[in-house]
Amino acid sequence: MSLGLKRGTVRLEPHDPAWDDVAREVISLLWNVLGGDAVDIQHVGSTAIPSIDAKPIIDIAVAVKRPEALEEYDDVLEKRGVIFRKTERDDDRFYVMGDAESRSCHIHMVPANGLKWENYIAFRDYLNVNPDAARRYCGLKRELAGRYADDREAYTEGKAELIARLLNEARTWKNAE
Repeated sequence: MSLGLKRGTVRLEPHDPAWDDVAREVISLLWNVLGGDAVDIQHVGSTAIPSIDAKPIIDIAVAVKRPEALEEYDDVLEKRGVIFRKTERDDDRFYVMGDAESRSCHIHMVPANGLKWENYIAFRDYLNVNPDAARRYCGLKRELAGRYADDREAYTEGKAELIARLLNEARTWKNAE
């Protein structure tokens, strides 16, 4: 299993079932630290979608009750290899696992029942049940990875329009369930 990617670079790999094992280990660690402040913790992102290629970085989404209390956990998390990186808004916090050169895991802590949480779950679930949507997304990712192997920001920006369309499809699908 290849896990981790140098910061700022893009490399896609076929799905590796071992990524699910790593995700379960990270989720267990997070439950142990966050306890009752976590409402749900799930493996999200491309590594959670077996039919598509992914950057070898595990994405974990954490739905939390009290986003304002999360910084209380920063020292304990850091001792376990989970490093705080930034606050995207007052109630969203981003953490990483890895070393100075590469990242193996991204952890997104967001308010429970908020739009970001719903988007993470809906996007993953929709691509897992809709092969056409997964193919479209994977095709674009491959094209962009070939073009922007050393520019992760451009790669991410290149996916934004399709992700927005797929999220709209996912919400429609989810509401029809």
